[in-house]
Amino acid sequence: MPAACEDIRDFLRREPASILVEVTGVAGSAPRDTDAWMLVSEQAIFATIGGGQLEYMAIDQARRALRSGIAAEPMNVPLGPEIGQCCGGRVGLAFTALNAELADHLIARSDGEMAARPHVYVFGAGHVGDALVMALSLAPLRVVLVDTREDELTACIVPHIETCLTAMPEAVVRDAPAGSSFVILTHDHALDFLIAAEALKHRDAAYVGMIGSKTKRATFRNWLSRETGLPGLFDRLVCPIGGTALKDKRPAVIATLAAAEIMTAALSWKASQSKSVSAVSR
Repeated sequence: MPAACEDIRDFLRREPASILVEVTGVAGSAPRDTDAWMLVSEQAIFATIGGGQLEYMAIDQARRALRSGIAAEPMNVPLGPEIGQCCGGRVGLAFTALNAELADHLIARSDGEMAARPHVYVFGAGHVGDALVMALSLAPLRVVLVDTREDELTACIVPHIETCLTAMPEAVVRDAPAGSSFVILTHDHALDFLIAAEALKHRDAAYVGMIGSKTKRATFRNWLSRETGLPGLFDRLVCPIGGTALKDKRPAVIATLAAAEIMTAALSWKASQSKSVSAVSR
């Protein structure tokens, strides 16, 4: 199986003889919805329709079609004990042999899905920042690591994330699109405060979080009130990131807890916007 973040172009170059498997219908409980699809070749797969026995059956059906040259029939699979997948629903699957037009369509679709991913800006390429972008790198997010120090950015080698070297990280916040998440953990508390203040002014941010202790939180609250005079800004800040249930300061632990928190906020914001658009269109 290819890496979760592999570009579809790489897969199509290696595996031009493939079959597209799409979820065409879902009734009841199922692993994925009708936006799910995957590509199946003789040797590899790209993406997933949810895993489990359903996916194994789909892969077998697609590969039989590839070997025989006969188009694969659609499937309508009950997810019950008889196939060892007890979701309880029913899933319809369609199979389409890959051609140049379909490949172009899938590339455009994949690019569109990537472009629609929520932005997450991680300010600070230190130990926690590096661990955090690693934790977020497999999520359906567009992750940007921002720092004022070129050496620190260069030292962080995480696939599928962007880096931004800037002398004014707070300016990055101003240019961020709606629904962005801002995670602040630089090497300088004063810089943290400047970035956080700018991020909290971003009224359509999905998440604003800052690493810190109770003392740092209280200090920032006083500083923010004094410097901005804007009531209510502080209430939107998550500090410390990752919650307080675990008193574990190891970078990997903080990053793992914070990654779940950030992804929940980012995807929830996106879902709420989609519902708003749907409501207006009706």
